[in-house]
Amino acid sequence: MKISDVRVRLVQKQDSKLKAVASITIDDCFVIHDIKIIEGNEGHFIAMPSRKTGEGEYKDIAHPINTETRQEVIDAVLNAYKIQVAQEQ
Repeated sequence: MKISDVRVRLVQKQDSKLKAVASITIDDCFVIHDIKIIEGNEGHFIAMPSRKTGEGEYKDIAHPINTETRQEVIDAVLNAYKIQVAQEQ
């Protein structure tokens, strides 16, 4: 698997923990939209796209199923976010 493209849209709300929304393209043929970049107590992290169930819980719609792939997605999205933030300044 190769992440062939990452696009980041910054969120312009001052007091929001949500900092950006990203999309990734895998192998130039599959895209995942609405990956959230959130500012947490220990730095930024990502949340995969999810939907609310009838019981009020949130379930991921798409997500990596192994640690290596998850880390590759995290690294690619957060690196693209840092680049986008630097370009905006």
